[in-house]
Amino acid sequence: MTLIDYRRPLSEQRRPGASPTASGPSATSSVAVPDRRGRIEVTAPLGDRFEEILTPAALDFLALLHDRFAARRSALLTARAMRREAISGGAMLDFLPTTRAIRQDPTWRVAGAGPGLEDRRVEITGPTDRKMTINALNSGAKVWLADHEDALSPTWHAVIDGQLNLHDAIRRQVDFTGENGKEYRLAEETATIVFRPRGWHLPEQHLRWVRADGRSARTSAALVDAGLYLFHNARELIARGAGPYLYLPKLESHLEARLWDEVFTLAERQLGIDHGTIRATVLIETLPAAFEMEEILYELRDHCAGLNAGRWDYLFSIIKTFRDRGRRRVLPDRSQLTMTVPFMRAYTELLVATCHRRGAHAIGGMSAFVPDRGDPEVTRQAMLLVAEDKQREATDGFDGTWVAHPDLVPAAQAEFDAVLGERPHQVGRLREDVHVTAADLLDLEIDGGTLTAQGIRQNIRVSLRYLDAWLRGRGAVAIDHLMEDAATVEISRSQLWQWITQGMLTEEGMPVTRERVEYFIDRAVLELDTEQGGRIPEAAELLKEAVLGEEFPEFLTTGAYERHLQ
Repeated sequence: MTLIDYRRPLSEQRRPGASPTASGPSATSSVAVPDRRGRIEVTAPLGDRFEEILTPAALDFLALLHDRFAARRSALLTARAMRREAISGGAMLDFLPTTRAIRQDPTWRVAGAGPGLEDRRVEITGPTDRKMTINALNSGAKVWLADHEDALSPTWHAVIDGQLNLHDAIRRQVDFTGENGKEYRLAEETATIVFRPRGWHLPEQHLRWVRADGRSARTSAALVDAGLYLFHNARELIARGAGPYLYLPKLESHLEARLWDEVFTLAERQLGIDHGTIRATVLIETLPAAFEMEEILYELRDHCAGLNAGRWDYLFSIIKTFRDRGRRRVLPDRSQLTMTVPFMRAYTELLVATCHRRGAHAIGGMSAFVPDRGDPEVTRQAMLLVAEDKQREATDGFDGTWVAHPDLVPAAQAEFDAVLGERPHQVGRLREDVHVTAADLLDLEIDGGTLTAQGIRQNIRVSLRYLDAWLRGRGAVAIDHLMEDAATVEISRSQLWQWITQGMLTEEGMPVTRERVEYFIDRAVLELDTEQGGRIPEAAELLKEAVLGEEFPEFLTTGAYERHLQ
């Protein structure tokens, strides 16, 4: 297996299969297409209508993607591990010297928005179950982020049912009747769909890739999700005046972006659509990616619409990256990690300036606050907090933002309307006043930041309640009037592990030890394990494995997926 060499200049690592453009440096390379094809085998039972998605032609398409890109994906994941090992050994992140020419070249631009993506001032996020599909498309938001990643509990049913719901919605053939008899149907005007597949690191447990030599391996969830969506819907979306658009999660380098670009180029060729038709928005939600924003845009420039500030995963990535680098790198209680702390301001301002310099949209993050239709005061507070968050983003130059609930769309839109007016975006606002250094991104000091016993207990309760829901098939859950998904829970459990490992003391003078955290977990189980059909004991087992062990699990849900989800 060839490992990625981060020291090689970007221009010497140009993606294969794409011709150089006039707007940027040129280089060529090639990757051989396998002479023989592997195949994809389904290893799980087929549910109702699954055969409409898992057609022989669709499985052949997935096999081609794995034949071509599986080895590269594996090498890139190895490169991730090598980089983390270097950081654990004392290396520090910085902007890449080998790609300075890309950053200093003022001439190149990304492809930009496709049809239906010109105005993205409010985007609603959510899983792809049938009811959410209709509610999100009818929400009044400009875009629906149809989420097969952090908001999805990736059961076999959810993965394929989501593809079916997207297939039907794109063709306006989707409806739903609730248990109370309420009917849900699509409105005349609906949001533009941007699909988020799972990240490069995740496998799909229910499909096997049998290589041409007869050996088999697990499939890539990213290639499965994106491949099925593009195969079934790309041409239909184009015919309906939109296009095949994706959000790309969890990238850690420009080389991972290059791999996605090559996937898109091959998919377009196989599906008979024009090069550049697929458009991607990349979530900058890992600390390494924050140092390669411009290079990521460059690699995807033929297929790129913009970047998104994936704030919650970004915080998780910071904790994960510096988990064993001493107390100076330890963050305080999760409730104190706001968007106004200096290192988060540096990250978001750099993202806006980088995007606009290259003609890309900058999309803001999701406020975790959610309304409660049964509690007017909670709803009022949620609206105020969301409005404050979105006002800051719009004023900073973002072109759009995320919300997690339909009731929040008007509040977010009002703040962006006040700044944008009739304009679809503010890409022309270059933010030349922004000058962010590596030190700004890495300065984790928070004035007045504290670690408290309440913060420990809150992290435990949120993690247990979320994992309980996740094990029961729900990937996004409102807990204590905040929307929790896999990203927010990763913050909670990572903090617990780091606080234990670094031997921290709480503000009250209490040592954070394994024994004490285990005691708090057991107490929380007794308080929470009351709901019929709940899986709190299993959630506690998963949480203990994640926070009490010597080793740090890179992702909480990876092992849980293999052992607990069907």
